[in-house]
Amino acid sequence: MQTNQRLQGAGRGVNASGTRGFDLENSGRVRWILGHGAESSILGAGPNLHSMPEPEEDTMRSRVLSMLTPFAAGLTLMVLVQLPRSSQAEPLTGLEIMTLVDGRDDGDYSIQDMRMLLIDKNGGQRVRQMRSWGRDQGEDTQSIMFFLSPADVKETGFLTYDYDDSERDDDQWLYLPALKKVKRIASSDKSGSFMGSDFSYADMTKRKLDQYDYRLMKELEIDGVPVWQVEAVPNNPKEIKETGYTKTVYFVRKDNYVSIRSVSWVKKGKRLKYFEVEKLEQIDGIWVATEMHMTLKKGKKTLHKTILTASNVRFNQDIDENQFTTRQLEKGL
Repeated sequence: MQTNQRLQGAGRGVNASGTRGFDLENSGRVRWILGHGAESSILGAGPNLHSMPEPEEDTMRSRVLSMLTPFAAGLTLMVLVQLPRSSQAEPLTGLEIMTLVDGRDDGDYSIQDMRMLLIDKNGGQRVRQMRSWGRDQGEDTQSIMFFLSPADVKETGFLTYDYDDSERDDDQWLYLPALKKVKRIASSDKSGSFMGSDFSYADMTKRKLDQYDYRLMKELEIDGVPVWQVEAVPNNPKEIKETGYTKTVYFVRKDNYVSIRSVSWVKKGKRLKYFEVEKLEQIDGIWVATEMHMTLKKGKKTLHKTILTASNVRFNQDIDENQFTTRQLEKGL
């Protein structure tokens, strides 16, 4: 799984932005259309009915029914075809939707360059350049990232083992070149800021599906794209402590199962985190978020913002098997 794909929430050249308001639309119109052929059949086109001998009552009834039946069947079919999907089948549940998000194809053996822009509450900016590698190991995912600039963070490395097994905690290590030491990120520290950004260490891995209770809130459109709005609430105190979130609401595109927006309730300080995919591109058949915004707010006041962009994204690359190790963190690029 790619680093920027994990940042999209649950556990994957189209602009998916849309931070403004939106309304729910779910309308289906039934059109009753009578063609000339149908009208002729009912009225009895062909021989003049007045010139024909009067049939027995039962015979007449049979003839009328035989003419009406095909028309009624066709009319019924037209009505069914034009009804909205929700009236013909049960909508997906919140868990089913997030399972689709979790299971979508996000590529393998990838390399990408990343740029992190940090913006403080006064508008001050800092820029950091990184390069990351990722691969799948069975159902698990491994990734490693190195900071290229500026000088104060250069050669800092970050390694993640994202396990599919919900009973197993993900492993994360951070290499600090000034100390020449690899530090393992404890579970109690994963809600903390990742390298001064608005993304936490927990945001760098996928959510375990069975650690949450999901609820489909409604279906709507964002910038003309149909999405599901799904609420996710941790079902145990450990998950709240590790992520730092008491609830998250996701907005998932129906066509590709990408979470393009989310709002997370931060337990500490009663703040909100707003995640937005501003640019979404299809690269080698894989949907990739190439620009993401994470904004930390308290009420209407913006406290900090991080803009993360990805470029030179490549999949199915020849990557050394030893790339994803703590030894490689110490060795560097």
